[in-house]
Amino acid sequence: MLSGPIRILALCTLLLTLSMSTALAATDVVVTIKPIHALISGVMKDIGKPTLLIKGGQSPHSYSLRPSDARALADAELVVWIGPELESFLVQPLHSLAPSAQKVELLRKPELIRLPQRRGGNWTDGHDHSEHPDHHNHADTEYTEIRRSNNPHLWLDPHNAIDIVTLTTESLSELDPNNAATYRTNAHHLIQRLTALDRELAAQLKPLQSRPYLVFHDAYPYLEARYRLNPVGAISINPDRRTGAKRVAEIRATIESSGALCLFSEPQFRPQLVNALLDGTDARGGELDPLGADLPAGADSYFELMRALATALEGCLDPS
Repeated sequence: MLSGPIRILALCTLLLTLSMSTALAATDVVVTIKPIHALISGVMKDIGKPTLLIKGGQSPHSYSLRPSDARALADAELVVWIGPELESFLVQPLHSLAPSAQKVELLRKPELIRLPQRRGGNWTDGHDHSEHPDHHNHADTEYTEIRRSNNPHLWLDPHNAIDIVTLTTESLSELDPNNAATYRTNAHHLIQRLTALDRELAAQLKPLQSRPYLVFHDAYPYLEARYRLNPVGAISINPDRRTGAKRVAEIRATIESSGALCLFSEPQFRPQLVNALLDGTDARGGELDPLGADLPAGADSYFELMRALATALEGCLDPS
């Protein structure tokens, strides 16, 4: 029988071994936005939890790192983000705080479907509203010019979500081979759920495919392309700036000329502004949130986000 000191030493050795076998702890994997965090949380189930940088309703375009974010990046072995066109705040910190971390920039991955960014306006006028690099300031670097031609909201297609799960599972398995089998098992179950979600959304959204609507900005092309929806334009206004009477009148004219049944705002837009834009038109107001700002972070939030978007579209475009 082992003596007291030997038992304590054996216990410490066991605890150290268990700690080493779960090499990727909470701060070792850093993710920027909630939908991607949800997918990686599913892959890391029973092993660890990734750190989420943008936890609430803040915009990735204007987010500022907190001291805790900087510490998480400094400890990170893996950082998963969309790219500089969505999280521009992260470009410099990745170089200065996480130089040795493996970085997965999803918008550069050829495995994923990538769609062009569209400019605001009426998309039914026959003109090409895709944004190309030559539409931007040529003082920008060539890298930034190329990146800006792609719409960054790629997680809103469940097929892309499946590819994100596959890509991050490979990265996690390389960094933490002791847990590779668990990552792959988790990924398998997660892909099954995502495949079922895709079928569910396709059935729910199919009756809406011919119904025209407007959005505040071009955040949903991946959802729209996957389920063949009928967006007819984006009004592209800044929620932080006052919208003048002339611009309000122009937007009302766009709503009428496009035949839009609904105008979908986002959580950061004031209800008074939305009501002013809709006043005098036959369109209804709805709200879409591409990031799931009010959803609790966790492995289920991706599914909750996608179902909430489908329900919001259905509720406005088919209120009966």
